[in-house]
Amino acid sequence: MAFEELTTDTLQDEVSNNETVIVQYAAGWCGNCRIMKPKFKKFAQEHENAKFIVIDAEKNPESRKLAKVDNLPTFAAFRNGELVQQTQTNKTEVLKSFIDETTSN
Repeated sequence: MAFEELTTDTLQDEVSNNETVIVQYAAGWCGNCRIMKPKFKKFAQEHENAKFIVIDAEKNPESRKLAKVDNLPTFAAFRNGELVQQTQTNKTEVLKSFIDETTSN
């Protein structure tokens, strides 16, 4: 599908309108978020059956509530509009496993 960086608090629309959505919740001040973002983007290119979104959890509180984010970076998987799994990590291997697991049908 695609990689997108949301600048508005519209994650609910994306989750509702796409079968599988993988989200990286980040913040500008978060060093680990900046480190993980290019890796997340790379994984997006390898998994065309899901939409990958990065969103600033600080600037988009409604989007943050969808996964009850309390630590950054948080990665969340939504399927058919529902949160199915999430993880907080700064490890590439953990992120890869999370994405592989949540995007397989």
